[in-house]
Amino acid sequence: MSDKQVLIYDTTLRDGTQAEGVSVSVEDKLRISEKLAEFGVHYIEGGWPGSNPKDKAYFKEVKKLDLKNTKVTAFGSTRRVYLSVEDDPQIQDLISVETPAITIFGKSWDLHVTEALKTTLEKNLEIIYDSIQYLKKYTDELIFDAEHFFDGYKDNPEYAIKVLKAAEEAGADFLVLCDTNGGTLPNEIEQIFKAVHEAGIKAKLGIHAHNDSDTAVWNSITAVLNGGAVQIHGTINGFGERCGNANLCSIIPNLSLKLGYETVPRENIKRLKEISNFVADIVNMPVPKNMPFVGDSAFAHKGGVHASAVLKNPRSYEHILPEEVGNKRKVLVSDLAGKSNIIYKAKEIGIDIDEKDPRILDLVQEIKELESQGYHFEAAEASLELLIRKHLGTLKDYFNLIAYRTLIVKRKTDKTPISEATVRIEVNDELEHTAALGYGPVNALDNALKKALINQYPQLAEVELIDYKVRIVNESEGTAAKIRVLVESRDKKDKWGTVGVSENVIEASWQAVVDSFIYKLVKDNI
Repeated sequence: MSDKQVLIYDTTLRDGTQAEGVSVSVEDKLRISEKLAEFGVHYIEGGWPGSNPKDKAYFKEVKKLDLKNTKVTAFGSTRRVYLSVEDDPQIQDLISVETPAITIFGKSWDLHVTEALKTTLEKNLEIIYDSIQYLKKYTDELIFDAEHFFDGYKDNPEYAIKVLKAAEEAGADFLVLCDTNGGTLPNEIEQIFKAVHEAGIKAKLGIHAHNDSDTAVWNSITAVLNGGAVQIHGTINGFGERCGNANLCSIIPNLSLKLGYETVPRENIKRLKEISNFVADIVNMPVPKNMPFVGDSAFAHKGGVHASAVLKNPRSYEHILPEEVGNKRKVLVSDLAGKSNIIYKAKEIGIDIDEKDPRILDLVQEIKELESQGYHFEAAEASLELLIRKHLGTLKDYFNLIAYRTLIVKRKTDKTPISEATVRIEVNDELEHTAALGYGPVNALDNALKKALINQYPQLAEVELIDYKVRIVNESEGTAAKIRVLVESRDKKDKWGTVGVSENVIEASWQAVVDSFIYKLVKDNI
């Protein structure tokens, strides 16, 4: 292990799943394990084999996977106060899953020893020593999590150090200092790590930080830079109990790209956003748009001055190149846009336009006027692309509306209203007249329009409306207010957003749905 290597210990499958609203199946955990191993993390904490049948099943199935150089770790506690290690079922459960590494946590805060464990300080040291010494015989590596270490040190530094020494003497390979309550600040992290070294602790050190003070990432980096930590515990996207754990999606690029440390293989850092999105999708916890490095807005530029500067030199408003972490630059177009935003967007969709072209200024003014009416193109880039193409004369005329109608009926015998839509359009000089039912008027319109178009454009069978948002633009107008409808659609490969605005919610919805279908045809070069 080189002086500049930091071992990445991923606890997404254990500590991360303690986040509110997160639930994963055994299959989910196995899929995430494969992705993490491909990414190159050094340890995957798979769960607590004695806590539930799901984790036991995971440890059985994970042995069938080729996880390359990644070590799966079983997590558990030191032995119970009233049991020997040989008689403690959860200790035996840790042994039974036969992982190359075992992590156990023990109390290092005297408050927890006396009030939670209801035992003496000396007895706790004995429990820690016994558990580590015994488990060490059954695994290649034993990692000791000193739970609540920083709070324990602040209250009773002498005892907290005794806990580390007991674990070290028992044979622990790593001593991980845990900020379990997440209340420690970076300056305290540095001071306490220094005190641990001065106390004569020689074992390899790690850090396990929670984010309750919004400093978990910097606490972890400080532990490496100024505390000599060689192992960092964290989760993908930083989710976990309460305010979450240290976010590996920020720690890894900061250590590797900015500080020159070895974490995961350098070439794999380009997959960081992919890993972030994959885990987010599996656990159904969306990545916040403004999350550093991997968020959709991490490299988004809205102001005209920013966009102009980034086009000349990305360093002017970007701390790294987005491609280094698998992200991409976004230049947003809104009422704050300038010519540079439009030029960038046009080039992004394959239209090369001269910056002196007078149509650009006209388009900027048109966008600003539409946004003042309630359109919102940041969240509807598909509608924006269609607007640009239409303005520059590159958008085909796929079909023309003759009429649409929606009908909602509820009879006293009906449990729910019945929605029906009728659509008449002209497509390729042919008249199509169709009707369809739906769960509501918008769904019925969506179904009827697709039914009318699908003979001419079979690709539209792939389009699925997955999200629908309605927003009142000018609230003071009451029921006569303008309505903005944002629709998100997808096919087998991509997702895209479209927008419509009208005083009539059905018309606004129609605009957004029509744009969604047209964008699919443009995207597929039809």
